[in-house]
Amino acid sequence: MKARTRAAAILLTPFFLLFTAVMVLPIGYAVWLSLFTEKQSGLGFGGTETVFTGLDNYTAALGDRAFREGFGILLGYCLLYIPLLLAGALGLALLLDSALARARRFFQLALFLPHAVPGIIAALIWVYLYTPQLSPVVQAMEAGGVGFDFFSPEGTLPSVVNIALWEWLGYNMVIFYAALQAIDRSVLEAATVDGAGAWRIAFAVKIPLVKASLAMVGLFTIIGSLQLFTEPLILNKGTGSAVTSTWTPNMYAYTAAFDRNDYGLAAAASVLLALTAALLSFAVTRLTGRRKAGTAREASTARAAREAGTARKEQTA
Repeated sequence: MKARTRAAAILLTPFFLLFTAVMVLPIGYAVWLSLFTEKQSGLGFGGTETVFTGLDNYTAALGDRAFREGFGILLGYCLLYIPLLLAGALGLALLLDSALARARRFFQLALFLPHAVPGIIAALIWVYLYTPQLSPVVQAMEAGGVGFDFFSPEGTLPSVVNIALWEWLGYNMVIFYAALQAIDRSVLEAATVDGAGAWRIAFAVKIPLVKASLAMVGLFTIIGSLQLFTEPLILNKGTGSAVTSTWTPNMYAYTAAFDRNDYGLAAAASVLLALTAALLSFAVTRLTGRRKAGTAREASTARAAREAGTARKEQTA
């Protein structure tokens, strides 16, 4: 037993060292930095000094309307992006897993390739496709009588969602497809023998069996959505779009740090965003855990009922 414990400790030590270096220490430094601010003495002619301000930076961030509005934009983004991503990725995975699918390898690669493109490059590509004077897509839409300004206040959020979908749809489709491939084929064959059609097998058999993958992808998508930064930042640079420098909480922290040199406020905004992500992750994990427990209890009750019914029949016979 001691040898196993020693071996486990040796194997886990590199992970914990790396985790401490890239996660624990940076978070601790951000929390420490958020408690201080830099002030100039005198009339601005003196040097700067670092002053402990306690929770003042957190109060300033929460009291800033731009920071609060950034969370409102994130909420709208999540409500639009997450359902479309999950439904689209799962739908594509079900199509590839169906017996009607052909050239699965080709479509897997074709759908996954956008994820291999760096986010900045993807955003630049879509900025080109959104620009009326340059984009063949916009020109074709206008020729067909469809006018839509992708950089307007109403079009900015759908434009960002579209870029994110293009980047991440294929990646999550691969996760769902792998989960579908892991399903025992005998279960599907039994459903087919019982007379279930393709739609019923998809919704009553396949999707319930990949709920764990759905929960995992949903959790990671929520965390990733809260970190929205690259796509709106590119749209903010020289496109004339409605995206401001504080459009999301991440952009707010970036602007506070590198445009206003207020590192304490930037650290406080980052810590608040991290706490929000942690609370949402905890809530999603608890919710999925309760559903799994409820499903397990229902299955156990149904199994017990079947066994009791079988026993009664045997006694009657």
